[in-house]
Amino acid sequence: MRRVRPVKIKDCILDGKKIYIQSMLNVPSYDIEGSVRQACELEKAGCDIIRAAIPDTAALDLIPAIKKKISVPLVADIHFDHRLAIGSAERGIDKIRINPGNIGSDENVKKVADICREKNIPIRIGVNSGSLEKHILEEFGSPTAEALVKSALYHVSLLEKFDFGDIVISLKSSDVPTMIKAYRLLAEKTDHPLHLGVTEAGTERMGIIKSAVGIGSLLCDGIGETIRVSLTDDPIKEVYAAKDILSAVGKGNGVQLISCPTCGRTRIDLIGLAKRVEEAVKDIEKNITVAVMGCVVNGPGEAREADIGVAGGDGMGLIFRKGEIIRKVNENEIVPALLEEIDRL
Repeated sequence: MRRVRPVKIKDCILDGKKIYIQSMLNVPSYDIEGSVRQACELEKAGCDIIRAAIPDTAALDLIPAIKKKISVPLVADIHFDHRLAIGSAERGIDKIRINPGNIGSDENVKKVADICREKNIPIRIGVNSGSLEKHILEEFGSPTAEALVKSALYHVSLLEKFDFGDIVISLKSSDVPTMIKAYRLLAEKTDHPLHLGVTEAGTERMGIIKSAVGIGSLLCDGIGETIRVSLTDDPIKEVYAAKDILSAVGKGNGVQLISCPTCGRTRIDLIGLAKRVEEAVKDIEKNITVAVMGCVVNGPGEAREADIGVAGGDGMGLIFRKGEIIRKVNENEIVPALLEEIDRL
């Protein structure tokens, strides 16, 4: 297992023992009321760490307004202007995302490092394929995995020069194989916590697929302490997608739903039933597997390892636990009966 140098972000400790879900506000930064509302919605959906863009001094007012309403950590996303990083720290931000090489002189880097050290604010270095330094691009010819790693370690060195080591690193590419390779290379070279994500992943369908492949592969390798699924969509969907990825690789909390793909033996609206069950269990925090199967002959057998499940038939369903049938119910009673049995677990 990869050894990780712990980084504390408010009450979240990035040490590999838990994978934290992140998302980012997409309400215009000048809309403070809307930003606060969306931050509250993200926390309610299960987002562990929330990031907000701070593009100008007016956006600094977001920080106290949001922090009054949420209990999870708030991260300031800053580009180029070290004064915005300092202003964010002064207003109580929990973490700063900034690239030290993009904020000017060593003096500017030192000012940010000093105030973050003083206030115990970690810094995330966020390298992506579109932000590589000119000399690194010239060396590698394109934004390769090796180029991303070299850029990240360069930015780390700028902070370490001023005795700052409370660092999280992300290496994001819209190309999934490049992203996977870059994180694997970096994991061999540093013990800093890693923030995983596929940047510019796209709209909901392809964005989730790319993120599941990229993030999921690395999590299976034991790489990654926090994740963000980037979608051109409602950020609430990012949170639920992240939960699903964690569940799929055995690192999440809550219900893992399994269901069969249906076949000619199916005598029930299994697709509709599976969707209703998925919606009904999405906020249940028990770490259990729930099966929705379309055949009373094979269902309990194929899904015998499920904690609880249903196998559909002609207008009815069999509720089973670990492969043992415990109830027979009418089709319209399946979901309520299933929820009753989940409550008993």
